Amino acid sequence: MCLAIPARVVLIGENRMAQVDIHGVTRTISLDLVPDGEIGSWVLVHAGFAIQVVDEQFAAESWEL
Repeated sequence: MCLAIPARVVLIGENRMAQVDIHGVTRTISLDLVPDGEIGSWVLVHAGFAIQVVDEQFAAESWEL
């Protein structure tokens, strides 16, 4: 089982490395596994990688859990 947390992409740099906002905490992650990830996208993050693009409603519901 893996635990992934929703984050919003705020900046994309070289080699598809991105800065994401996770409830006010900034982290650097890789977007290599989600080619459709872009600034403003919500992604699920696991072990430093975005593993899926999700919509804002899904992200909000996940945080409520």
